[in-house]
Amino acid sequence: MGIDLSVQIGSLTLKNPVMLASGCCAYGTEMEEYLDLARVGGVCLKGLSLNGSEGNPPPRIWETQGGMLNAIGLQNVGVKVFLEEKVPLLEGTDTVFVANFYGSKVEEYVATARALDAIDMLSALEMNISCPNINEGGIHFGTKPESVLALTQACREATKKPLWVKLSPNAADVAEIARAAEEGGADALTCINTMPAMAIDIEKRTFRLTNRIGGLSGPAIKPIAVRVVYQVSRAVSIPVVGVGGISKAEDVVELMLAGASAVQVGTALFTDPYCPLDIIAGIEDYCEGHGFKSVSELTGAVND
Repeated sequence: MGIDLSVQIGSLTLKNPVMLASGCCAYGTEMEEYLDLARVGGVCLKGLSLNGSEGNPPPRIWETQGGMLNAIGLQNVGVKVFLEEKVPLLEGTDTVFVANFYGSKVEEYVATARALDAIDMLSALEMNISCPNINEGGIHFGTKPESVLALTQACREATKKPLWVKLSPNAADVAEIARAAEEGGADALTCINTMPAMAIDIEKRTFRLTNRIGGLSGPAIKPIAVRVVYQVSRAVSIPVVGVGGISKAEDVVELMLAGASAVQVGTALFTDPYCPLDIIAGIEDYCEGHGFKSVSELTGAVND
């Protein structure tokens, strides 16, 4: 009898703990040339807003030592176009689809959550709270517990689907933010989003990104993700989904030992779109070699 690779994220069952991270697999279909989506635990779709966005002007991606900077600017087609053009291409695929979404004020978040709630093929919604709240002078929603609580409560009322909250690593007390999201009705927490960072061309003396500041992802941020997952998983009773710098099975095991119930693979897809399948096989090998009958036994199993 083989290893049980299935995991539970609240009421949602994944066939294995490896998901594709939002923003790195577009709307899912773009990956099908390389990867059978039915073989991964789930797909977190590119962040959606109510009316869509053109994003930032290029250059908006820069490869760095140990990672990547991006300032795409949350470019997306909007919910209406997603429903009309993308959903028909995804229906019938045997995997879990999670819609990442965002807004610039509470009302936009709520309207987007309500619109996505009506789409049957979506199994859960993942709320990105690393966005500036225009009603609060540009302060990010995810840095103030009272804002996180109010926003989560508002979106909780707008959808019957499982609601995940994707946390920023930049909060002064990420455990406090996590507890606020849980109190607001979140079913799971995703840790972490990218880290703000910058790169400069020393010959031209110009910024590498038009936006100047971008989000750092990739192996460079994995130790931060491990730390945040550990702290958050011990502060709340709801599941944690780990993301940040995963490129091999050992990274997944590390995040799960820290407290993650599942993970998301992102930046690694740009260099090896097949890597999720190798990662899944590697997790199974680890469990067999270390006496685990189920991958879920890894969650929080670090020796404190």
